[in-house]
Amino acid sequence: MDDVLSELPPSAKLVVKVLEYNGGLTQKEIVEKSRLSQRTVRDALDRLQENDLVEKDIYIPDARQNLYRLALAESDDEAEEEEVAEAEALLD
Repeated sequence: MDDVLSELPPSAKLVVKVLEYNGGLTQKEIVEKSRLSQRTVRDALDRLQENDLVEKDIYIPDARQNLYRLALAESDDEAEEEEVAEAEALLD
């Protein structure tokens, strides 16, 4: 992730940090928290999605908006599954 992120513009890096600190946010919330323009945030989100760093989901309270969150790396998913399996083994 760091290799890809290092080649992106500063605005994309800021959006990643905002999502890292706040979790899933709408584009409007990212604009408010980052103080970047709406167009800059939209461009940053597009670049981050192209590089599979950000996922876009439906924002349930308002389906007209999207919820953006950091994409989990496959290794993170595998590590989490291993932790769950170990916890279940301890319970048995």
